Amino acid sequence: MSTVEGRTRRDRTHYLYIAVVIAVILGIIVGLVFPKTGVALKPIGDGFVNLIKMMISPIIFCTLVLGIGSIRQAARVGKVGGLAIGYFIAMSFVALTIGLIVGNILHPGDGLAITDQVQKSGQAQVKAQENTTQFILGIIPTTLVSGLTSGDVLETLLISLLVGFALQALGEKGKPVLRGISHIQRLVFKVLAMVMWAAPLGAFGAIAAVVGATGAAALKSLLVIMLGFYITCILFIGIILAGLLWIVSRVNLFSLMRYLAREYLLIFSTSSSESALPRLIAKMEHVGVSRPVVGITVPTGYSFNLDGTMIYLTMATIFIAEAMNAPLNFGEQIALLLFMMIASKGAAGVSGAGLATLAGGLSSHRPELVGGVGFIVGIDRFMSEARALTNFTGNAVATVLLGTWTKEFDRDQAKRVLSGEDPFDEATMVDEHAVRDDDEDEGAKKQPVNA
Repeated sequence: MSTVEGRTRRDRTHYLYIAVVIAVILGIIVGLVFPKTGVALKPIGDGFVNLIKMMISPIIFCTLVLGIGSIRQAARVGKVGGLAIGYFIAMSFVALTIGLIVGNILHPGDGLAITDQVQKSGQAQVKAQENTTQFILGIIPTTLVSGLTSGDVLETLLISLLVGFALQALGEKGKPVLRGISHIQRLVFKVLAMVMWAAPLGAFGAIAAVVGATGAAALKSLLVIMLGFYITCILFIGIILAGLLWIVSRVNLFSLMRYLAREYLLIFSTSSSESALPRLIAKMEHVGVSRPVVGITVPTGYSFNLDGTMIYLTMATIFIAEAMNAPLNFGEQIALLLFMMIASKGAAGVSGAGLATLAGGLSSHRPELVGGVGFIVGIDRFMSEARALTNFTGNAVATVLLGTWTKEFDRDQAKRVLSGEDPFDEATMVDEHAVRDDDEDEGAKKQPVNA
């Protein structure tokens, strides 16, 4: 790709995201001035999110199959997966602890009163919770193909692992299949690049619907919990994640966040971190993390690494208990939140799923508090933005950390990318270096060296 071509492509996508910013502003104006019209525009935002979601399964499948199929030692995959799960559990406890500390300091629910209407709104959020057996069985798809069409990330992950290991076992005979999947991956990313041009329209519809449904007045009495939650998320990102990333990988988190700026804008406009999942996979490969690590860490993290959701559940629980004049003691807080940590798996990509998890957890432990969920229904969409942004940042950091620990992170490549010397190709969303290596090595991607 020539420099002129690359510059033209970057300029075009630059205009695209300027259009997204303008669309968000217009959506806010429409929602405030014409609230009914804003609410009616919700299907536009939902349609765009659905377009993105339809790309997630094929992208995860291609990335993970290529990553596993091109390495010889199956033990490496198990090592990455084990480290990832261990890290995700540890960070969930850290996020819960921070949420507990801030929530017990702020006492955000003091002085509020619950009305009958609010309680009915909260009860409506309760959904049946899966037990552990149902959760495990739910990961197994009906057929090999249905795992790629169900939209369930964990089902897709399972099928991708099985196919990847099968191709790995085939050795030389599996290389033609790997080459074919690498070409399919390029096609899928090209389709994604085309879909992204609908982002301004989707952002306009989503924001207009949220503002039209809630209005400015609905936020006044709940400003404390909102500000407290946002500040807590900022502290978690700026201190915990930034410190960990620098200590382990010597990468500046704010440089990484600047590199992912367009993904943050996309998440902000849709309130769903899943809308940026395909782009995160592509960008993490480009920044220097090997394909197997990216393919395992990112999809798994979207179900198990929910830092923002953990903070949200903690603070919302304390808020509701105090608002209903039934504060929880420390032991009750811990027991309830540990249950919610397990119940929340898979909630990252779905707008509103955190609210259902909160209601379900309260229903199972303290049913008398479920009505209080109605207090935060009006602002949940605004809080879900911070949840999604925090979850996304946590998964980006986890990918780099896992790459460093497994010695599959190229720091020199990361320096070039984060400094702007090696820009991400928005037109194809495929790392051209990786593609050339695939062609030369018959499907085997060259593994980065830990510089």
